[in-house]
Amino acid sequence: MKAKLKNLQLRSLVSKDNTLELSLVETGVPDPGPDQVIVRVEATPLNPSDLALLLGPADVSTARLGGSPQRPVVTADIPAMFMKMVSARLGQSLPVGNEGAGTVIAAGSSDAAQALLGKTVGMAGGEMYALYRCMDASMCLVLPEGTSAADGASCFVNPMTVLGMVETMRAEGHKALVHTAAASNLGQMLNRVCQEDGIDLVNIVRKPEQVKILENLGARYICNSSSDTFARDLTAALASTGATLAFDATGGGRLASTILTCMETVAAAKMSEYNRYGSEVYKQVYVYGFLDRSPTTLSINYGFSWGMGGWLLTHFLKKAGMQKMLEMRNRVATGLKTTFASHYSREISLFEALELSVIKSYAKQATGEKYLIRPQAG
Repeated sequence: MKAKLKNLQLRSLVSKDNTLELSLVETGVPDPGPDQVIVRVEATPLNPSDLALLLGPADVSTARLGGSPQRPVVTADIPAMFMKMVSARLGQSLPVGNEGAGTVIAAGSSDAAQALLGKTVGMAGGEMYALYRCMDASMCLVLPEGTSAADGASCFVNPMTVLGMVETMRAEGHKALVHTAAASNLGQMLNRVCQEDGIDLVNIVRKPEQVKILENLGARYICNSSSDTFARDLTAALASTGATLAFDATGGGRLASTILTCMETVAAAKMSEYNRYGSEVYKQVYVYGFLDRSPTTLSINYGFSWGMGGWLLTHFLKKAGMQKMLEMRNRVATGLKTTFASHYSREISLFEALELSVIKSYAKQATGEKYLIRPQAG
């Protein structure tokens, strides 16, 4: 690079005085190594996984603005009961943003890096809420001709998670899926993939308007957890699909237990004789999010052939291997404007991401309200 670039990063800091601090920090941009590129970040989404690092367990209703217009600083209180959750990051100013897209403006000497110069690429690897990002060339996905940075900003987390869920289903021998918080961007994407692949999907939502969203997308099995008939509706959907695997975005509460109970009800109805240990049909719930931070409550009335655990995309990809990951990435690249398209309700700059009203809005993680950060704006 002819002149040294100055970077601006959005950072999150937890202090031992039970506070969270958000700020914009000026840093340098390193010269790219032989296999590296410098990407001008032009679009990066606010995903739930990003908010977990950006805001942590802070009470955003206590957020107050300080600093200066050029370098705003937002401080919010963290309830004492949640400090243990973030004790490992005390005193660390952490850059945020799992994925994004932009233009390669400088490249190292290797052929792989030079081939990306001037290209619009999607990328994952953290530190995306910034003006620039130094990346290994191998971590960049060249976006198809005519695909904008906004189109490719969410090319990793949601699409690869959706495909990872389907691959997990196949690898573990299940035939259909259950998904909670199903009207989300990720849920709508999973619905499209399952329709393409001929997989039955049971969608669980919380509100009648979310039922409508999925109905308009052609979803066949939709269960409203706030309905008085939820358990009956879910059991009927499980009986029709044979689903014995669920991915739960809520985490807390009794939902996972209810899913397992209904799965066992379906399996027990097919038993020829009573068994005090329940059916032999294996039932699995994977928790992959914590929209509900209350304790997870299990009422173990579903026999002994079941499991519940955590599921994380990065762990899945390590097990799946490089070849499978490349297959998944190629499928995502060809469907960025269709199957894997993400829709945003609002675009904001790095500075707007620190406005109190904006923080309180995106912290709600409301269905249909996905934010896109445009680092070069403003």
